[in-house]
Amino acid sequence: MRKLAAAAALALTAVLVASCRPEAACPAIGQAPVVSFTVAREYAPSVRAIHLRACQDGHCKEADLALVPGSTSVDQGCEPGPYGGDGVCSATSSPDGTLTGMLMMETLTASRIEVTATGTGTAGNPLPARTAAFTPRAAQPFGEQCGTFITASVLLDAAGLRQAP
Repeated sequence: MRKLAAAAALALTAVLVASCRPEAACPAIGQAPVVSFTVAREYAPSVRAIHLRACQDGHCKEADLALVPGSTSVDQGCEPGPYGGDGVCSATSSPDGTLTGMLMMETLTASRIEVTATGTGTAGNPLPARTAAFTPRAAQPFGEQCGTFITASVLLDAAGLRQAP
């Protein structure tokens, strides 16, 4: 009888241990429904102001963008960790000559979006209206269990407006 009880207890323990797998935690990150906008470095000196209009799923949003200087991250390396591997890592930002802005949408979905940019050049002349239609990118950077992040980014240069890489 004791052997049977011990075997049952051992089997129950094995089942409980096997079912207690740690689940992957999802970061508590919210995503703003924005269309990000970049003026290429070569074209930025000729742009004073931009008005952006984006339409998706029958809803349109438009605004004059607050353009700010763009930047890129510069890796400053990592200190060695106490047990090998990397310890503290750092980076700094450096101006890259671009201009950036954002258009806040009500929602942003994975369906096709059409974006039109108009504006004023530094000499006060109107810039040509440029339009791009594309499907926003969807990614699951933290795994399927953590949901999908949808991004819509456009790049304006002398050749026109297109989805940013």
